[in-house]
Amino acid sequence: MTFAPGFKSVARLTLPALALCLLTGVTMHFADATSQRKADFAGSQSCVTCHREATEAWKDSHHAWAWRAPTEGNVFGDFGDTTFLHGGFETRFSKQGDRFLVETEGPSGKTEQYEVHSTVGVTPLQQYLLETAPGQLQSFDVAWDSEKRQWYHLYPNQELAAKDGFHWTGPYKNWNARCADCHATGYVKNYDPRSKTYQSHQSEIGVTCEACHGPAKAHVTWAKDPGSFKAAAWQGVDAQGLTFNFQPEHAQIEIELCAACHARRSQLTDSSPLAGTPFDDSYRLALLREGLYFADGQIQDEVYVAGSFLQSKMYDRGVRCTNCHEPHSGQLRAQGDAICTQCHNPLGNTDFPTLPKAQYDSAEHHFHDVDSEAARCTSCHMPERLYMVVDGRRDHSFRVPRPDLSDKLGTPNACSTCHRGKSNDWAAREIESRYPKGRMGTAHYGEDLAAARSGDPLASLKLLRLALDRIQPAIVRATALDLMRIADTSGAGGLNADAITDLLSDPNPLIRSSAARLQAAVDPDRRTSRLLPLLEDPRRSVRIAAAQSLVDVDGRLIPQKKLPALRAALGEYRASLVATADFPETQMNLASLASRTGHQQAAIAALKTALEMDSQLLEAWQSLGALQNAMGQSAQAEETFLRATEELPEAGGLHTLLGLLYAERGDFEQASMSLEQAARLQPEDARVHYNLSLSLQREGRQDAAKTTMRRAAALAPEDPDILYAFAAQLSDGGQPDEAREILKQLLELYPNHPKARDFLNNIPAIRP
Repeated sequence: MTFAPGFKSVARLTLPALALCLLTGVTMHFADATSQRKADFAGSQSCVTCHREATEAWKDSHHAWAWRAPTEGNVFGDFGDTTFLHGGFETRFSKQGDRFLVETEGPSGKTEQYEVHSTVGVTPLQQYLLETAPGQLQSFDVAWDSEKRQWYHLYPNQELAAKDGFHWTGPYKNWNARCADCHATGYVKNYDPRSKTYQSHQSEIGVTCEACHGPAKAHVTWAKDPGSFKAAAWQGVDAQGLTFNFQPEHAQIEIELCAACHARRSQLTDSSPLAGTPFDDSYRLALLREGLYFADGQIQDEVYVAGSFLQSKMYDRGVRCTNCHEPHSGQLRAQGDAICTQCHNPLGNTDFPTLPKAQYDSAEHHFHDVDSEAARCTSCHMPERLYMVVDGRRDHSFRVPRPDLSDKLGTPNACSTCHRGKSNDWAAREIESRYPKGRMGTAHYGEDLAAARSGDPLASLKLLRLALDRIQPAIVRATALDLMRIADTSGAGGLNADAITDLLSDPNPLIRSSAARLQAAVDPDRRTSRLLPLLEDPRRSVRIAAAQSLVDVDGRLIPQKKLPALRAALGEYRASLVATADFPETQMNLASLASRTGHQQAAIAALKTALEMDSQLLEAWQSLGALQNAMGQSAQAEETFLRATEELPEAGGLHTLLGLLYAERGDFEQASMSLEQAARLQPEDARVHYNLSLSLQREGRQDAAKTTMRRAAALAPEDPDILYAFAAQLSDGGQPDEAREILKQLLELYPNHPKARDFLNNIPAIRP
């Protein structure tokens, strides 16, 4: 018997010299690629003279209030020497002259005073940015409720120590990295990984005209004297000096422009893209991951609209953001149900000829009092969730309520949310009786995604079917591909990668990039031949995905004529890592990359950097200690795990790894102590009890070992390792009859077990 899971050595793979730049590049200063572009911004004031109506609509919009200087008219919070208590720590808000001050817990855990750097938002809340180091802005998590006119905490149930990454001074609340690019115009983060400092800058704070229309300096020049304007003298402008112009027939361009900020996504560059840049050239859209979305695609965490809208039939039929939202004010184009009935009515809408013509705004459709809130279209088809405690956001997938799926998938539905006390079954029966030709009982992609999340052994086949179903939304199919990659426990990754090769040329870049990452499961020859064309894909996110999957391929497999494309794609991959080098999660990705390519020291450095940013990163501690041990650095691994258990004393997995480390050394007394602590923290984990039992056995505590293994067998009655070890302990302990029964049980489950039959035939003569 052996301890499990043991430490695994890190395989050393052949690394093409080209990929070395990925590991060394993160220490390089990211060049300001937008210096020339920034000079082309004219500022929003230059637009007022000619575009007064649009300016008037915009000036009080949420875009205009997205980020402002802390002037008397811009600050709503009560800074009249007021206090707010949270988690036993008092925050004081005061004012000195024209300076707004916040006295609160700083990064050291002690009280410090900060001047408000700027304001964020207008209603239903306003936040305040504090500068904790030169150029480094942090989003303070005590906010002002603009409607109730009171201070409140954005995370009322959290009491975080200053060292926690989610403390307001931590990396996850850093404004420069996490928020500023969507709250500014022409933003460049400009983070230096060497000095760990920011020199961020922008054309203007706030979402101004040029954020959506592009740099306007050339256009202003044209407006002053159209006759003498020469477009050729400017880079990338049309005859009117515009770098980007909305076209009525280009709905996708408009949607991607809005999605740049109204989406949960990760950045591929260091700066805000120019208006009109394809979304997939600048960002990687977050898929329908667990924790972000419910299994059926409904919004769960704050995902900012786009990911839900891409699932909708409205998106599929060409509806765009400005069909419902006036672009300058941000307000709806009509109030109440009128925003929906502009299309959903008996006459229809000629812009959308496939839309069924029917009367929807009636009790015959919604079965509620016509004057009630329940009768509103949004109540059923755009259910709302609260974020930041007071900010309601509506699901933009415009789905039909499916209470018949709620119990099965653990998902909410609009019916049961309103009719509290009524069951999901009741709601499903009510809808089915009123809509006998409706969707109750029909298949839904959420069932396949839920199966994958739950570890269903047939999930791989279900996901493959979903990924190949071209009727389904692209974000759903891409999610299926992603889950096939990260959740594969059946060893079918290579088979799945073979089955979806056609998707490498799918029209949607989200699918192409997900399919490219799945190819990492196949051998280098097939992987290379399939992914080389994607190195020159028109979208950066796809090129990067191909580079990621090729980074550990032997350079000799790359044709000479394709080396420039590989170099370029690797350069873009490196730039994407540098762009987010201030993210702990990026450092984790770098560590994984370094391990995968045989650069263990680089992996250790990246893991240590991640832990400097967030000492609560369990996975980083686990990976660091395991890697050190695999490299023969047992003492360093022990120190790492001991420090980790101090930082995260309730993390049973750390105590398990520490116990296994001691067991490898033969120090079974220490091993048992650590594993006993792990078992207390993870009482339902059968493998923890299994490992503890083996340690107790080696320590000479046979009765305790048998009792513990019995517990492991009760928790995992079909685990072959546990059953075999339990039989051996029973046989050694003079209980051959019970040992035989356990072995018979094992052979019923696993008839071809390599040792069990011989063991059974030789009890009690032979004792393993």
